[in-house]
Amino acid sequence: MKKEVLIETSARHAHVSKADLETLFGGGYSLTFKKDLSQPGQFVCEERIAVAGPKGSFPSVVILGPVRPDTQVEVSASDARVLGIDAVVKESGDIAGTPGLKLTGPKGSVDIKNGAIVAKRHIHMTPEDAKKYDLADRQIVNVKIDSESRSLVFGDVVVRVHPNFKLAMHIDTDECNAVMAAPGAVGVIEN
Repeated sequence: MKKEVLIETSARHAHVSKADLETLFGGGYSLTFKKDLSQPGQFVCEERIAVAGPKGSFPSVVILGPVRPDTQVEVSASDARVLGIDAVVKESGDIAGTPGLKLTGPKGSVDIKNGAIVAKRHIHMTPEDAKKYDLADRQIVNVKIDSESRSLVFGDVVVRVHPNFKLAMHIDTDECNAVMAAPGAVGVIEN
């Protein structure tokens, strides 16, 4: 049986804490829903912020909701070079030992001491998907993505299992460009 998984590209974005959201947009502010993402309960917001590092910046970075316990900014390795920060590969939510950035919204700025990550490529799946594919939470696998001229096998892909997940592999824009993955691309998990 082929262990197929939809490939989705995750462009640069921010997740913000409630406290940082209020500093950036004003006291009592709530995120404004724009559209759902593929993972249940996750959504794109109308709000955008400026993100600056020691060497460069991005003026309009989208915020994804809902609010999180800690603020983090997910960038590609190419983005990290533009910002002038180290490209530290981490799983989302693991911000220890990562560089900081300056975030600016319409009402204020926040200097986060850490939280800038290059997201580790990963596969979201339900426990049922994991059982069907004979995989376990935190398992590391390879995923082959065929494209017309740049097929590639991605290693070091972490499997993340949770009942609220929907089966999909997330890669960043650098990784998407490396394989020239078209919308709707499918990979095959090899373990």
